[in-house]
Amino acid sequence: MLLSILTLILAEMSGSIAVMGAGVGAGLAVLGAGLGIGRIGGNAMDAIARQPEATPRIQGVLIIAAALIEGAALFSIVVCLLIAVS
Repeated sequence: MLLSILTLILAEMSGSIAVMGAGVGAGLAVLGAGLGIGRIGGNAMDAIARQPEATPRIQGVLIIAAALIEGAALFSIVVCLLIAVS
């Protein structure tokens, strides 16, 4: 009896738990992307301060790395949204 009641409760709550998990996942993805890009930007500024003549090469690598991080974060947010919708 108790097991059937718990099964019914979990079946009704599974949608809300999935939405809550998707929200937490999306938040962690954005947080990780922000920290990653911030760290890359800070290290790039240190490198430019040490070798100003290498600025164009450093900026090129910075832009590529930031784009890769943003792409991974966007992919994870889309997956979280798909989980929340289904």
